[in-house]
Amino acid sequence: MENEDKASMLQRQKLKHFVKELELFRGRHTEYVSVYVPQGYDMNAIINHLQQEQGTATNIKSKTNRDAVITALERMIQHLKLIKRTPAHGLAAFSGNIAKREGFQEFKVWSIEPPTPINTRLYRCDKEFILDPLKEMAEDKSTYGLVVMDRRDATVALLKGKTIIPLVKEDSMVPGKMKAGGQSSVRFAQNRELAAKAFYNKIGEIMKDQFLKMENLKGILVGGPGPTKYEFVDGNFITTDVKNKIIGIKDLSYTEEFGLQELVDKSDDILANEEIAEEKKIMQKFFDLLGKTPGKVSYGKDEVLKNIQFGAVDTVLLSEALEDEVIDMFTEEAEKMNSAVFLVSVETREGVQLKELGKIAAILRYEVRNE
Repeated sequence: MENEDKASMLQRQKLKHFVKELELFRGRHTEYVSVYVPQGYDMNAIINHLQQEQGTATNIKSKTNRDAVITALERMIQHLKLIKRTPAHGLAAFSGNIAKREGFQEFKVWSIEPPTPINTRLYRCDKEFILDPLKEMAEDKSTYGLVVMDRRDATVALLKGKTIIPLVKEDSMVPGKMKAGGQSSVRFAQNRELAAKAFYNKIGEIMKDQFLKMENLKGILVGGPGPTKYEFVDGNFITTDVKNKIIGIKDLSYTEEFGLQELVDKSDDILANEEIAEEKKIMQKFFDLLGKTPGKVSYGKDEVLKNIQFGAVDTVLLSEALEDEVIDMFTEEAEKMNSAVFLVSVETREGVQLKELGKIAAILRYEVRNE
């Protein structure tokens, strides 16, 4: 399972890198061609469709735009003919003139098989490439637990990617603040506290049932109006193993479905930092070994490649600043030796340090003496 997680993480990171590159380009007219081929779809049917679009493009009034679209389509068609067969997950392809100076031509075609299947067929000419479907695939689909509550009710849910999945809703038996006639204030307050504790214990049991043995759960977020959430989390109502999974507590205005969405919206900082934290953790391990046991790490293109081929590498660390060809080459070599690959962004301090080290590094399985 861990190797699968690392593989999907690498695919997502490569896809993010791909999207980031294409986002930089803007056409002067609606001349950039985007094509999404669904899994299992006949590539010849796509090529025939694009050839028909070439005919339609002859009706474009602007000669500059007309020529740009027709040429982009021709380059796309020739590219797809080389692929011949639709990849297992489908294909996303993009074509256009990326020359920065008007009047010049520099047509380029890109294509990628995404990590998850494409289910939608799309053809569009626009001033920019259509990248939203790929952006969604590149998002982390990790699972988080959600709990929103006050003294009236609690809702337990999951967050998978951007999808909130409610699991359990529980209403409390805690009386309101207005006491019934004939009951002393002290006794009424005691009964309220007893009912609240019973409610908290029940929610703690629900969290244990739902989250304790859940695979791939990256953390739990808790939120709600007022102090109730803190009384619940700080009290002795949640088993320790589940409490240790709580990564954030947020003040909310709502509970139930509105509260779940508000909790996710207000936890953007935590969810973003979770992915960064994983990157910082592995880079910190590299730098710790570099300082204490330098024979357990290597860096630089030639040195790391040699150690991969010797079978000495546990994890390859590649900067996102590398060219796609280099990333692909190192990934292929690493897979031959069952070495993990981790793509490192340049947005963290550690990522910048890796870039300065030559963009390529490795954590080794055993000490290697450098000669």
